[in-house]
Amino acid sequence: MSDRTYAFLVTLIGVICGYVIIRHLFFFANPMLVRNDLVQGFFVGFGLSIVTIEIFARIKTTRINGWVSMFGCGLPGKGMLMRAACARIFPGPINVPQEAMYWKTDLDGAGHSLSGAHNYSMHFPPGGLPPNEAFWSLTMADAKEHFVANPLNRYMVGNRSGLAPNADGSVDIYIQNAAPPGHESNWLPAPEGKFRLWLRVYMPGAAILEGEYQVPPVVELK
Repeated sequence: MSDRTYAFLVTLIGVICGYVIIRHLFFFANPMLVRNDLVQGFFVGFGLSIVTIEIFARIKTTRINGWVSMFGCGLPGKGMLMRAACARIFPGPINVPQEAMYWKTDLDGAGHSLSGAHNYSMHFPPGGLPPNEAFWSLTMADAKEHFVANPLNRYMVGNRSGLAPNADGSVDIYIQNAAPPGHESNWLPAPEGKFRLWLRVYMPGAAILEGEYQVPPVVELK
């Protein structure tokens, strides 16, 4: 399910819950059966919990250059709502920030959906690769969060994949369906349709932990 579809469903749930509450409080004159009250209370409570988590996740989410991240995930003592918001943005087990930080995107820097119909690049300036004490990786997934089959069996690139730097020390990663001539070592194969990217940095440096590091945007090549 895409983020746009999920947001639409959350909005729809919120509207239905609001309608039920207002109707029950102000317009429903006849007393209801206890059974009906319990059923309505269960579904309204469940719906409001989904809406609350979505709102809280959006408040806590950091968006820079099209990338989405959230600080504080995995830390003890953050409360149930924060844990639920982190699970909404980053499904699955996650580490404390000192062990790993995560970013994801399905948009380019201009806000357009990522698609294999276009060619993209990520440009890291000299010294601008994600600072870390372990490793980092940029992973490709299709719209359903599945790995993308490709001739190289390459599903991610990073500081352990043999990226070739430019003459000035900068690094360009090419994200596209067909291999970029002369840049195969820096190629992250994309599917033909929509896709999303995950950036993971393990044992991140101080610039990341202090919120100073900015992941460069995914730029469509013309």
